Amino acid sequence: MSTWANGLFVLAMLALPAAAAEKPYKSKVTLVFDHALPNVPGKSVRGVLVEYGPGGHNPSHTHPKSAFISATVIEGSIKSQINDGPVKVYETGENWTEVPGDHHRVSANASETEPAKLLAIFVVDTDETELTTFDD
Repeated sequence: MSTWANGLFVLAMLALPAAAAEKPYKSKVTLVFDHALPNVPGKSVRGVLVEYGPGGHNPSHTHPKSAFISATVIEGSIKSQINDGPVKVYETGENWTEVPGDHHRVSANASETEPAKLLAIFVVDTDETELTTFDD
């Protein structure tokens, strides 16, 4: 390989971790239920299971402007930061809320060796199709 090609290869490898940090890593998101609220026209409640492998994370993101979210850790420990608040670690059974307009800056498994799961309950406009928008 030429010196020029070697240099490009090294630059590409150095850039890889930064690009990879912007994509979900060792995470799985599953919609587990979706029900229209009969007493609140136009609103639905949706349950989303987020599973992180060891060291897993999701990039910084937002949710729909109509979404109120209550998230509960159901296994392991989750590292979370909302807006410019502190980064906190939530253990199994602990929870937090997100109000419309919040920016979820950190969403990650706090462990490099054990899996973690959370259940996020959304109250959201029924016609909302995208529950998560990752930052550019």
